[in-house]
Amino acid sequence: MTELFAVMTITLLAVISPGADFAMISRNSLLYGKRAGLAAALGIGLGVQVHVMYTLLGASLLQQTPLLLQLLRVLGAGYLVYVGWCTFRSGAVNEAAAPDSHGRALRNGFLTNALNPKTMLFVISTYTQVVAASTPLPVLLGYGLFMSLAHVLWFALVAVLLAQDGLRQRLLGMQLWLNRGIGLLLMALGSLLAAGPLLQ
Repeated sequence: MTELFAVMTITLLAVISPGADFAMISRNSLLYGKRAGLAAALGIGLGVQVHVMYTLLGASLLQQTPLLLQLLRVLGAGYLVYVGWCTFRSGAVNEAAAPDSHGRALRNGFLTNALNPKTMLFVISTYTQVVAASTPLPVLLGYGLFMSLAHVLWFALVAVLLAQDGLRQRLLGMQLWLNRGIGLLLMALGSLLAAGPLLQ
């Protein structure tokens, strides 16, 4: 029971801490609406499963391969800078003009999380430092599902709140500045990720 409580607490704290996932949900919810925000939230939850699966299959390989960790960090940083630059340069967007935005939002959410070293370190450290080595595989899988579900539910809530008609319409009235602000935020997060130490 203590282990379960620790995993739940750490997961919830990690989920609500602001970062790249939050910026990506904000971008998709405000620019494309609630359904795109929800799709991005689902993508983030699926991205968490990437970290869970390779951790269960061999976290020690990643921990003992600094070059691989560095490569993942650079890929994640590059992706955030790319999406930030595209957002910064984009003009007015509406849902009718972007029928495939939900698929893109799902992909954006997935890649943002799957390439996020912050999530990688959270998952690896939880499984290697909090969870006992004797914990049965079904329980380990259950922890992973909880991590994904917590991400999906939290970011779905954020998406629904940001996509409320009144708030969204007011923010879309300033869409050029909104695009530039979110774009700069994503590029700044990517730049900090690329330049800073992995453990931050």
